[in-house]
Amino acid sequence: MDFGFSREEEAFREEVRTFLEKEVTSGLREETESGLGWGPHTWEFIGKLGARGWLTPTWPKEYGGLALPPIYRFIMHEELNYSGALPNEGLVVGAGVAGPTIMMYGSEEQKQKYLLPIARGKIEFALGYTEPQAGSDLASLQMRAEEKEDHYLFNGQKVFNTRCHFAQYHWIAVRTDPNVPKHKGISLFIVDMSSPGIAVAPLWGLDGIRTNEVFYDNVKVPKENLVGEKNKGFLYTVTALEFERVLSVGGLKKTLEELVEYIKTVPSLRQDSTVRQKVSQIATEIEIARLFAYRLAWLQQNRIVANYEAAASKLFTSELSQRMTAAGMEILGLLGMLQRDSGKAPLDGKIENLCRETLLNTIAGGTSEVMRNIIATRGVDLPR
Repeated sequence: MDFGFSREEEAFREEVRTFLEKEVTSGLREETESGLGWGPHTWEFIGKLGARGWLTPTWPKEYGGLALPPIYRFIMHEELNYSGALPNEGLVVGAGVAGPTIMMYGSEEQKQKYLLPIARGKIEFALGYTEPQAGSDLASLQMRAEEKEDHYLFNGQKVFNTRCHFAQYHWIAVRTDPNVPKHKGISLFIVDMSSPGIAVAPLWGLDGIRTNEVFYDNVKVPKENLVGEKNKGFLYTVTALEFERVLSVGGLKKTLEELVEYIKTVPSLRQDSTVRQKVSQIATEIEIARLFAYRLAWLQQNRIVANYEAAASKLFTSELSQRMTAAGMEILGLLGMLQRDSGKAPLDGKIENLCRETLLNTIAGGTSEVMRNIIATRGVDLPR
């Protein structure tokens, strides 16, 4: 079996790398590292990706894509992640989650209105799933949308909606029927974040990244903003989550390379067999995670349902990020606890930052426990 890339795929990767070497500026890195969300440098960078069709390389050309096979999307994500351009993004929500779902279930009017601006990097979406009482059990969400003559009236609260302070649209799941089994009464909507009655309050994570609480108070949402059919939003949301659970290890690979270069400069570490064991183990697992990702690309290219495979990839990659952080801390010792602004931190404080950042990886997008349940029931056919 050949795990290599074609000449065309390698040429695409090289073109992307050359572009990123030029366009990932210090201003872009500063915005990324600030935890404040997208600023002018990021929007400019996203627009440049969109102008080349690189935000949505697999989309049809009529919607701003390049009509390329799924492997190109994975190459793009890996190189973006490796470059440090958008290390906390994984996927741009519009291009990676909302857009593909609109393409599958949205109306023709929604496709015409949203898909090309998404592909060109003109607009972004924020995920609106989690509520104070509904995280892993998404079907327990309680935020209400009451149907009126020509609109729905939204009331309730969402939490941990990270992009809501800079995205133009909220990709939001709400309860439209409280009198049916909980997973059957949910609908999916697109909400303009400038709508009257929406209030956004910041929440700061341990990783220093801003996320948000979002409050809806009698917000009118036009009926044409309903995605697909009423009360089938849980199905659509599960589909969207499968798009979200595609993770790259480009950033982990870059960090490992930097860690190895640091180890080479410290004789006591360079000659330590335990350090060698830890590094080689992480290097092996990064390669495994890459193969998980490229298998997903193959499955998507052949139109095979990949829900448990996506869960397996998400589970392994998210837990790998934590294992790598632990290994880095063990290798660096007390120096690993120094933050970037200390002036003395190895790797510019990256390991300490990862220690805080990766805590979220096994929670966001579905907890490790949920991923294991998906693998057990859909992958190896165990009963619920």
